[in-house]
Amino acid sequence: MPSCHLLLFWALLKEWFFQALNSWRPLSRFLHAAGGHWALLTHPLHPWRPASLLRVLSPALQEAVAGLTLVSPGPSQMSWRPQYRSSKFRNVYGKVANREHCFDGIPITKNVHDNHFCAVNARFLAIVTESAGGGSFLVIPLEQTGRIEPNYPKVCGHQGNVLDIKWNPFIDNIIASCSEDTSVRIWEIPEGGLKRNMTEALLELHGHSRRVGLVEWHPTTNNILFSAGYDYKVLIWNLDVGEPVKMIDCHSDVILCMSFNTDGSLLTTTCKDKKLRVIEPRSGRVLQEANCKNHRVNRVVFLGNMKRLLTTGVSRWNTRQIALWDQEDLSMPLIEEEIDGLSGLLFPFYDADTHMLYLAGKGDGNIRYYEISTEKPYLSYLMEFRSPAPQKGLGVMPKHGLDVSACEVFRFYKLVTLKGLIEPISMIVPRRSDSYQEDIYPMTPGTEPALTPDEWLGGINRDPVLMSLKEGYKKSSKMVFKAPIKEKKSVVVNGIDLLENVPPRTENELLRMFFRQQDEIRRLKEELAQKDIRIRQLQLELKNLRNSPKNC
Repeated sequence: MPSCHLLLFWALLKEWFFQALNSWRPLSRFLHAAGGHWALLTHPLHPWRPASLLRVLSPALQEAVAGLTLVSPGPSQMSWRPQYRSSKFRNVYGKVANREHCFDGIPITKNVHDNHFCAVNARFLAIVTESAGGGSFLVIPLEQTGRIEPNYPKVCGHQGNVLDIKWNPFIDNIIASCSEDTSVRIWEIPEGGLKRNMTEALLELHGHSRRVGLVEWHPTTNNILFSAGYDYKVLIWNLDVGEPVKMIDCHSDVILCMSFNTDGSLLTTTCKDKKLRVIEPRSGRVLQEANCKNHRVNRVVFLGNMKRLLTTGVSRWNTRQIALWDQEDLSMPLIEEEIDGLSGLLFPFYDADTHMLYLAGKGDGNIRYYEISTEKPYLSYLMEFRSPAPQKGLGVMPKHGLDVSACEVFRFYKLVTLKGLIEPISMIVPRRSDSYQEDIYPMTPGTEPALTPDEWLGGINRDPVLMSLKEGYKKSSKMVFKAPIKEKKSVVVNGIDLLENVPPRTENELLRMFFRQQDEIRRLKEELAQKDIRIRQLQLELKNLRNSPKNC
């Protein structure tokens, strides 16, 4: 082979190599020698076409380099330039609400538990607050924005810190909470919000032996609630009877996250034992299990009907990482992608209607968003929302609560602890037309349950009842939660029923009971004084009647 041809080939290869290194996305593996053959492997999310080098060479040089093997992901994926994937959501941007439309002056909890401490639906916003001696949370109507008074009424019935809260997806004024006091409680918020502190729950659920860290409502069945405790168990509650009907006992450490597929027939969990599990919830049978040694999983979410799971966690190099899995084969992730070197937990949020994935880091103010597809490269980066204010957690508005006239496809409620602020962030698709955009608002799961508890427990699976957002959110029927009636039990000691008159367990509860009794004593004294005055008046009238001339 002429030496000039070799020099030309080497120069072209060198120029192409440095162009690749200067690209935005780095090469994960590059030119290396193995057994005398050259192999070129590039990052799957950003391919190039090295075979194009051969087109500019002479026929003689092409024959000379015919023995070299160029390994690539395939001709359909190789290109000199990054593949451009057309997407209607490429220009989605985040819009922060004005200060007057935020919720200010809220004493957000300082608890370090890795939860959002916030839940939102189309009517109310609930936030776990800092309190001494017991757990409490605020429930604020969405239209009541601005500064919240320090003495605003709270839900304060738990004896320990509240760790998680979730709204019932089918009844707007029913919310579930769990706490360090080992209980799960169901609360009914009155129309228009709270007027005074709420201490009596509609239903108290006791079944865990240690604190309860997670609660999740079943996505298609009314009155089925899942709770995960630090006793390594998941309890399934039928709220129609107020008792646990199933128990999942396959975890060997604390459960970090729970997520359902679309019809609620599968449950996936992450655990401190570094395992990812896919579980059939009614039987408790583990269908798939992955031992994540190189990707320590923290959070997991089902990706709609794609039969995919997405997990966030930490790589072996202590960088934040996401991984995509096939739910039917957890032996190896489909892809792994390192995000950054920050230490905060990554919260994943998936929108099945737009196939968009949002990643929000705890302790930083950024929200990255991607588009998910069933074909390689599976994950396409779109854009990033940046904010200087760090977030402790994020609440997500259900689809039927979005503003479709503004082309809003997602809305976060960001908890800024340092400012005591709840900040709405709308993700908007820029469109010129003001008409309803059917391509970004397909039929979406509505507010009507598809199954009753007995049907689901009997083995029936059914997809969610869909609704259109074209006419706006209109609840077709008003569902009412009915607490189960239980037989009244009593434990009488010295003439006092201890079940009806439970002695205080904490200092905060003792103070509340003391002030309540003081108010009752004051009211009774006033009532007694009024009755004494009335008695004296009646005695005087009776005396006058006896001394009147008619009675002489």
